[in-house]
Amino acid sequence: MENITITFTSGETKQFPKNTKISEVAEYYQPKMHLSILGARLNNKIRPMNYQIKKDEKIEFLDITNPYGYRMYQGGLKFIYEVAIKEVYPNCEVRFWHSVPKGIMTEIVGDFNIIKDDLLKIKNTMQKIIDANLPIEKINVLTEDALKYFDYNKQNEKYKNIHNTNDEIITLYRLKNYFNYYYTDLPDTTKKIDKFDLVYLGKNKIVLVYPNSTESYAVPEYVHYDNIIETFEKGEEWLQLMHVPYLSDVNDRISSNKIQSLIKSNELIFNESIYQAAEIIKNKRDVKVVLISGPSSTGKTTTTQRLTSYLETFGYDPIAISVDDYFKEREDTPKLEDGTYDFESLNAIDLDMFNKDLNALINGQEIRLPRYNFITGKKESQEKTSFLKENGIILIEGLHCLNNELTPEIENKYKFKIYLSPFIPLAIDRHNYISTVDLRLIRRMVRDNRTRGANISDTIGQWQKVRSGEEKYIFPYIHQADIIINTAYIFEVGVLKVYAEPLLYSVPTDSPYYEEARRLLKSLKNFYPIPGEYVSKDSILREFIG
Repeated sequence: MENITITFTSGETKQFPKNTKISEVAEYYQPKMHLSILGARLNNKIRPMNYQIKKDEKIEFLDITNPYGYRMYQGGLKFIYEVAIKEVYPNCEVRFWHSVPKGIMTEIVGDFNIIKDDLLKIKNTMQKIIDANLPIEKINVLTEDALKYFDYNKQNEKYKNIHNTNDEIITLYRLKNYFNYYYTDLPDTTKKIDKFDLVYLGKNKIVLVYPNSTESYAVPEYVHYDNIIETFEKGEEWLQLMHVPYLSDVNDRISSNKIQSLIKSNELIFNESIYQAAEIIKNKRDVKVVLISGPSSTGKTTTTQRLTSYLETFGYDPIAISVDDYFKEREDTPKLEDGTYDFESLNAIDLDMFNKDLNALINGQEIRLPRYNFITGKKESQEKTSFLKENGIILIEGLHCLNNELTPEIENKYKFKIYLSPFIPLAIDRHNYISTVDLRLIRRMVRDNRTRGANISDTIGQWQKVRSGEEKYIFPYIHQADIIINTAYIFEVGVLKVYAEPLLYSVPTDSPYYEEARRLLKSLKNFYPIPGEYVSKDSILREFIG
């Protein structure tokens, strides 16, 4: 029998008979891994576990510590949860609304009000499905058959999504007698999804909590953020008011040439949120410093400019400061274990100079603010001097603005903290929402390519480091924010698609980020394109599309 050689990421090689399934290779290699194998990548392409290997290959097994494996775990957990809900409450439907820290906000919809004790029924049913080691089958079906299935099950938005893809074959997953699709690959068996928790919030809303994407593999304690939930709920209420709860409804607006009115309405909603923030600041007469934070690609620059304008209408004379202008000299910047600069760390900021300048402004002194030169890696003094007038207020924008260690000498009563994030409430369908993380990544890809000529693979490659910095330096401090401003537009993915698709198609097959690019392309497929000229010149989207 002809043999093939498999090369593992550890460098080990081993021969197997030709046409050996990936699952059989995984069974051999599993004892060498600390965590369960969730999937496999052959030469940068994700393959199903029943894929037969016909030639020499390099194989990478994915566990929960891998970003793609982490998404596979979440997708498998969602499917198990969905099936459990349908078996416990046959006349109810589960909806996945949006992500929350370490979990997913879900809602059980139907003529039934669950109570906290019902969580045990759901948990037990999920555990039975997991313990039974049931197959999660990836199957290709004719589009017309998929349409019939979702039409019969009265999932109209999914029917429209599949119809809009214009594909002859659709990939679905089957667990027991239930079928669904997700925008990621899923594990091949339920036993690999063995850790989770459920937290009941009342009003039929449950948070599905998944484990950490680390070697510890522990399920974290759920931390509830009222302000994040409230932001999403406000967004959902507006979508219902505009009759666009799902992506297919926005697509209908585009195809009927009615999208421009929706864009204008959405811009007004965003401007109203900035105005309300300015009004709150005006009513807090002690506030001298407004601190604006948010993860990468949330539109901090435009939001700060807009807030500055509104404060000016209330009689303020604002001074805007970017924390990035206080980076330490390049040679003094801390480094990560791999030797690259750690620009995300608070220790990358010249805190002494920053606080000296801040105190000088508050005390009425005239100073020259720095401007960081990212090419030379040095701070340069601005020609124009700055001082805080009697009606002055300081707006500071930066990664660490929610962290009191950035401004330890300023009393809390003088500070007002704003957290920004593009919490897009629009759902693709009842079981798939638009990821805030993916939206920010697409924004960043488009912006960095336009402003810096950045290679798309480099942007994707750096993203995990950016995300790691956010987990350390932003998310633990969200609860300290006085308000949250949602910087997402429900129409923006259609606009970004026009710019992002060509970039994603350019990722070569031998790139380690090829599969990630294809995943993003797949998620963009359902969105109808929207011309960039429909976007106003002062829109936050202009930060990214130009």
